[in-house]
Amino acid sequence: MHIDTIIPADLDWQAQALCAQTGADFFFPEPGSSVREAKRICGMCEMRPACLEYALQNDERFGVWGGLSEKERLELRRTTH
Repeated sequence: MHIDTIIPADLDWQAQALCAQTGADFFFPEPGSSVREAKRICGMCEMRPACLEYALQNDERFGVWGGLSEKERLELRRTTH
């Protein structure tokens, strides 16, 4: 029996994002590791705005989302609320 996975329309961007093609290692580095490579990849990704919006709406606390680190997203939340 085969069951198809249903992806909500608002998450379609994830399948098109460059991070989906490169693997999570860059985007969830060990504490203290550089996020430079993840940010470089995010900078080339057309899905970056949708990714950042998702991370902010879902309070993602780990990893690089939409080109921003955990600390940068926290700062963004503080300045917009």
